[in-house]
Formats: sequence, C-alpha cells, structure tokens
Amino acid sequence: MKAVKWGVLGAANFAREHMAPAIHAAKGAELYALATSSPEKAAGFTAFAPNLKIHSSYEALLADPEVEAVYIPLPNHLHVEWTLKALAAGKHVLTEKPIALRADEIDQIIAARDASGLLAAEAYMIVHHPQWQRAKEWLEAGEIGTLRHVDAAFSFHLTDMDNIRNRPDAGGGSLRDIGVYTFGSARFVTGSEPVDLSARLILDNGIDSFAQVSGIMDGPHGRFTYGSMTSMRLYNRQVVTFQGDKGMIRLEGGPFNANVNDLAEVELHRNGNSVLVERFPTANQYVLQVQAFGRSIREGVAYPCPLEFIKGTQAMMDKVYDVAVEISL
Repeated sequence: MKAVKWGVLGAANFAREHMAPAIHAAKGAELYALATSSPEKAAGFTAFAPNLKIHSSYEALLADPEVEAVYIPLPNHLHVEWTLKALAAGKHVLTEKPIALRADEIDQIIAARDASGLLAAEAYMIVHHPQWQRAKEWLEAGEIGTLRHVDAAFSFHLTDMDNIRNRPDAGGGSLRDIGVYTFGSARFVTGSEPVDLSARLILDNGIDSFAQVSGIMDGPHGRFTYGSMTSMRLYNRQVVTFQGDKGMIRLEGGPFNANVNDLAEVELHRNGNSVLVERFPTANQYVLQVQAFGRSIREGVAYPCPLEFIKGTQAMMDKVYDVAVEISL
C-alpha cells in the first residue's frame, strides 16, 4: 500500500507527544508536513522526523499538493471550521475530539464528506484498541449474561486556568474533553442509545469542571441503567464497568489512555471468584487509528468509527447539557 502523506495542522503538545509520532510509526503513513509559525515548536517534531516539511501557516499546508491527509489538533471551537476547510482543499481529514460542539454542526461535515468523496473522521482512538474490541466481543457472546448496568469514571487534576480545557471561549469543560469517552465507550461496546438522562454539574471558570450523569440506555442488549462521572479537579482515575446478571466486564487503570497511564487490560469476572484478565502491552491505539484511516483511503475499507457514530455521542452530550442542573459544594 502506498503511504498516505500526512500534514499536521498546528504544533499542539498532544500532536507532538502522541499523534505525530503515531503517524511517523504507522504502516502505510508518512509524516510529511507540519503547519506552525514557531520554529521552537517545530523543533519538537523535527527531533523525531528530521525531513518534516514546515509550513508557516495552516493555509499553506492545505495548499500543498503533496499532502493527502490532515490531522487537526486545534482548540475545540476551531474544529468545524478547519475540518471543512481541509475537505474543501481536497484533503482527507482526521480531527481531534470533539469534532464539533453540537451534534447538528456535524451534519455539515457529513455533507461535505459525502460531496467530496473524501474521508473525514473524529480522532476517537479507543475503538481501534483491542481491549475495547474484546469487551464488545465478550458482551455480544453473552459472557456476563443480561446487561443490567454500565458505569464509567474519568478524572484528572488540572488547575491551570490558561489551559484551553479550562477556557469556555475554546470549548472547554470536562464533558467535551473526556465525557466523549465515558459516553462513547458505553455506546460503542453496547450499541445502545440513551432514552433518559439527568445530570449535575459543578461550574468553575465558566466550564463544567465536574459532571455526574445518570440515565437509562436501550439497544440490542435491552434496557440498562447508566452512570458516569467526569472531573478535571480530582485525582487521576479511569474505569468502566459493564455489569450483567451473571458476570462483569471491567476496564481499569488507563482504558482511555491505554499504555500511557497504565497497562491496557480488560477483565472478565464470572462464576463467583473467576477472573480472566487479557493484557495488551504493545497495542498503540493512535498507531492503529492512523493505519485504519489509511486502509480506508487506499483500500476502501469502511472506517470503524464514522461520523454518524460520533454524532450520536455528541447528541448524548447535548442532551446532558440541556437537562443538567448546577450544584455547589
């Protein structure tokens, strides 16, 4: 397969630490160009990709005829604008989550994708990781009996108010930053959608620094209760549990940042004290994501996480914001 030439739109820390190295390491991909006006920031990328072409503006990178696919790690409020500009420039585009701040904004991206015949996707990397695929397989195989409850928690401690995740003008907040994981992981594994939701938020600096969500979801496994917690003011925690009447699937440690915060593993609890643990020490979900994107471009393979799925997660988030009540401690 001919390598897809990638350009990165902006020298974000996350791009430098995770996604650009993943593109550089992925089979069928070439980290070709970077758009940044800062030589200092560019140096962090050329340190591992010395032949990287540097453009001084986003527009220049989009105009580069050699660039086939663009990765967009810009602040949340810029995602829709630059995703549409990349598609208009004839580029396939992978945009960081959330690709939009409201579900209805995704419709215009889907329309532009379909009109152009190009691939546009959100960088929702967890669906490419084998630990989440195994959880889905176990649930569908009936390993835990009838699904009764799903709960998820994702927290970390961030007090830098200048960080874009703490800024309302940049589309910050715990739900937009990490709620996509507590919501989307449940939807991915179960294939279900929420039918009833309630939420409580703690607002801080104009953003939700804490969100507690509960509800009922319905789908191919029937109805079950759902609960989640996200926070940017608590100690690091990542855990998701799928609980049935005969067993439980549990992902803990670092299921959303697999092999970064902790070793990627998934547990199957059943038959009293029986626990089956499957570990994935070498799987890199960012590399797997880039490779899946490349196969879709070159071979026409269906992309595992289309925008229609992403819109469903955003619709769930929109509903949470609509029904949420503010609390204080």
